[in-house]
Amino acid sequence: MTSILIVEDEERISTFVEKGLAAAGYTPTVVTSGLDAVDYLMTGSFDLVLLDVGLPGIDGFEVLTRVRASGSSVPIIMLTARSSVEDTVAGLDGGANDYLPKPFKFDELVARVRLRLRESGQQVTVEQVLQHGDLSLDLRTRRITVGEVSMDLSAREFGLAEQFLRHPEQVLSREQLLSRVWGFDFDPGSNVVDVYVRYLRGKIGADRIETVRGMGYRLV
Repeated sequence: MTSILIVEDEERISTFVEKGLAAAGYTPTVVTSGLDAVDYLMTGSFDLVLLDVGLPGIDGFEVLTRVRASGSSVPIIMLTARSSVEDTVAGLDGGANDYLPKPFKFDELVARVRLRLRESGQQVTVEQVLQHGDLSLDLRTRRITVGEVSMDLSAREFGLAEQFLRHPEQVLSREQLLSRVWGFDFDPGSNVVDVYVRYLRGKIGADRIETVRGMGYRLV
């Protein structure tokens, strides 16, 4: 299994990323301070690091400096709420492999993770089709097939369909769907999930997505 160290002290973001990476087939580990990150990277074996800039103790730039000074070439993707060009340049010049500003969408994060793992020589297995019964979703063309009928999906419909097909028969809460499809920077009071579930039901059949009262939705 591909192991990824998440260095992030904001619980909402670390939980969002940790659960998403685990669902995508990776083995995530979370630490919440710069010093802990250095300790883990000096003593453990990780295939990639997601490193926040704003950390207690020592910041992400200092972690990056220490890790690279140790001779480690582990791929590092910097995460930051800062948007200045100077910070981006500092991170890349300091040895980071990539730089992702917050808020980000989980699909973009995973795409960057896969890219950096490929560049480092890691073998990355990428699923191309998700299937449950006679329902299949092609991740390359972003089209869904119901029986013999294939159709296009909007970006949000695709995101919902992917989550349901990755977790068939599992109840997914509105909050989970919001964070995974719309990103961690979401309004928990929004009804956007219900709206797009209705759109998706209109394409694949209303009886395929079950409403579990008080909990969320389930692909049946």
